[in-house]
Amino acid sequence: MTSVKIVVAGGFGVGKTTFVGSVSEITPLTTEAVMTAASTGLDDLSQVPDKTTTTVAMDFGRVTLDEGLVLYLFGTPGQHRFWFMWDDLIQGAIGAVVLVDTRRLEDSFPALDYFENAGVPFLIGINGFYGKYPHTAAEVHEALSVNQNVPIIECDARQRRSTKTTLITLVQHAMATQLSMR
Repeated sequence: MTSVKIVVAGGFGVGKTTFVGSVSEITPLTTEAVMTAASTGLDDLSQVPDKTTTTVAMDFGRVTLDEGLVLYLFGTPGQHRFWFMWDDLIQGAIGAVVLVDTRRLEDSFPALDYFENAGVPFLIGINGFYGKYPHTAAEVHEALSVNQNVPIIECDARQRRSTKTTLITLVQHAMATQLSMR
């Protein structure tokens, strides 16, 4: 049995905890804390007005892709004040899913820059809030100005099948990236 580490990252409120929870075959470990007045002015809730909790350390889940491969999922906190943990969370990771919300693409730039600079293979998952994908993958690719080799796929962080497909695509991308470096 081979096990690998995957990081799920992105901006605040983009669906990282939901993504990990929807696909994990174990009860996910979450470090959700109730949002307080201390986040007022720091966290933009305009696109996620029902959000009452936030990840303050990480999320953790596990999914078995087949009898020979287990993925350990580590969801990062999205707020800038918790980014100092990312260096520890990516240690040993073969790749990352960067979730984006097309209503707030600018929130994804720090995560994209981080993984590009760290040299960690990643893909971009366009999280379809309310089942809507107002922009095509090609439009998002252009808007984010990422390398043409970075896969961009639509995913619904609430749906196990969709998140599993996203993870399979990431594993394939990470393997292809490793092979091309030889």
